[in-house]
Amino acid sequence: MTGAFRIATFNLENLDEPLSGNVPFADRLAILRSQLQRLRADIICFQEVNSQRITSGGGRELLALTHLLQGTPYEGWPMAAAGGVSGDEIADRHNLVIVSRWPFVARQVFRHALVPPPMVQVMTSEPAQAAPQAVEWDRPVLHVEFEIGGRQVHLINIHLRASLAAFIPGQKVGPVAWQRVSSWAEGFYLASIKRAGQALEVRFLIDRIFDADPEAFIIVAGDFNADDGEVPLRIVRGDEEDTRNGKLAGRMMVPIDRNVPQGQRFSVIHAGRAMMLDHILVSRPLLGWFRKAEIHNEALGDEVIAASEIEQSPESFHAPLVAEFEVQG
Repeated sequence: MTGAFRIATFNLENLDEPLSGNVPFADRLAILRSQLQRLRADIICFQEVNSQRITSGGGRELLALTHLLQGTPYEGWPMAAAGGVSGDEIADRHNLVIVSRWPFVARQVFRHALVPPPMVQVMTSEPAQAAPQAVEWDRPVLHVEFEIGGRQVHLINIHLRASLAAFIPGQKVGPVAWQRVSSWAEGFYLASIKRAGQALEVRFLIDRIFDADPEAFIIVAGDFNADDGEVPLRIVRGDEEDTRNGKLAGRMMVPIDRNVPQGQRFSVIHAGRAMMLDHILVSRPLLGWFRKAEIHNEALGDEVIAASEIEQSPESFHAPLVAEFEVQG
């Protein structure tokens, strides 16, 4: 039996309505729908999907995403979402969502389920903290399972913490400005703990899947906020060069963007610097059925320049990444 499929990851950057930021929602739909059409995906991992309140005092739904998918091949497809503190409810901002041609066999959400929050004594807080505080992740991890070509596939959608300094009480003089270098440095340190901790929880989940099935088909997709060689990506990958143990080579996760020529290998442009922050990693057993990768970055703008010089840009400043597989049973 043969099962061919395409999987994509796409950070939609605060998809919301009636406005996405200060951009009219209809303007965003016109741009984003054409990008979705080009993906030709069977499964899409989305990041930064905001929810909308149905009625005052009522629950929240992913109305903006539902409207975005209308008129596309993905309309009405099965959907799994996670956000908020527990991950079981839909958050107001930055939900993880997976839409799939096929129904999900299982769904799980992880946030401190495998890695407890580290306890850290914050030194620059005002007023001073009397005791160490728990450093918790900002977002959960969404894990689903589906079947293709007679095989079970594990898909993990992630959005790791950005490398921006975490909040410290009494140390900000504005939305982005800090009172002291030392307080900014401590905030940056806390953000690094959050980002690495999320990655560690993903790695623990991967190893738990491998413990049950050493030949598991595993995909980790999403916004890692990390380029090749940075700590979070290395934690999830588990390269032989890091573990120094060839017997663990079968548990390595392989970035499929390495299939793309170096000069085209970027998903974000920040102040003139092209970076690969969005990734799809696959297990060695599934790598045997990998066929090709695509990064749709031809129209990608510089997020720093756009913020200061372009009025009401409807773009996402993350390029979608697509991986194609053909599983033969």
